[in-house]
Amino acid sequence: MLDKVSNGTIRKINDIDRIYYDGHWILYYNVPNTLTYKKQLIDQLTRRVFHHTEHGINTPGDRLDEVRTAYEKEEDSFRKRVLAAMLAGALMNRGSDILTHMVELEEMGVKVKPDNELIKECGRCFMGALKYGKYIRSKTGKEGLDELWGEPFKVFSMTVEQYHASRYIKVAQTMTEIDAITERLSSIFKSSKMFSHTVPIIQDLGESAKSATETIRSDSRIIEIWPKFVGASDRINAAKVKLTDDSTRKEQALGKRGLQLIQDGADIIISHSNSRMPMPNTTAYFLERCDTFQKRYAIPLSE
Repeated sequence: MLDKVSNGTIRKINDIDRIYYDGHWILYYNVPNTLTYKKQLIDQLTRRVFHHTEHGINTPGDRLDEVRTAYEKEEDSFRKRVLAAMLAGALMNRGSDILTHMVELEEMGVKVKPDNELIKECGRCFMGALKYGKYIRSKTGKEGLDELWGEPFKVFSMTVEQYHASRYIKVAQTMTEIDAITERLSSIFKSSKMFSHTVPIIQDLGESAKSATETIRSDSRIIEIWPKFVGASDRINAAKVKLTDDSTRKEQALGKRGLQLIQDGADIIISHSNSRMPMPNTTAYFLERCDTFQKRYAIPLSE
């Protein structure tokens, strides 16, 4: 029946509001379309994106002119790249600072019109942050940073309803990729005496990662969901291969390779959930690794 449900359909499932996108019923949050909420959301997204970036680029907005001058004067390409990343951080923070003051004005009863120069300057800052954001390196090396970096500008330029619709699509895509990795690893190892005991742990990680992906951190349900997610990832890292006392070197080598594949897949699932962003290239490359592993070790795994 899922193919008959339209994207954006909202239903109560087990007394919980959920919204349907691309095969997934995702937790639905009814949020206000106000400047105050936009400001709060941009603050949250800005903190989140800096969490995933290289150290040292979270430059305060009041140092924007100083960083821009240093960037324009720098001739060394390596140092200029770092200054560009710092400039992106300063622009992001300056845009957030301006929005904060506009919210304060509205809270005092002063209406800020869309054509106000402050609004325009805020937009220019976020656009500049997007422009220079391509020079920023991800802390993890995984893809998706460019998507994260563009989120605050999306919030600024869209209505709250439009932004959340785009986020639900990204969450659904992320869940689909988590499912693909979970199902692929499970299918490879479910019949193996060495690895079959890891399959429930892999599946638990996949399900808890999807729950963590769809749940905002201010939701009280995170108190139950987050320990399950982190606990499942810890169990993956603690997993051992079942080997007999008389196991051969080939079996021991297979055990190490298989366990490494499982842990690498778990790392990608965790990155998906932490960023709440799809990583199609990373996922596709990992699934290719799974195919190669299964073709090479299909017979030993089944013994």
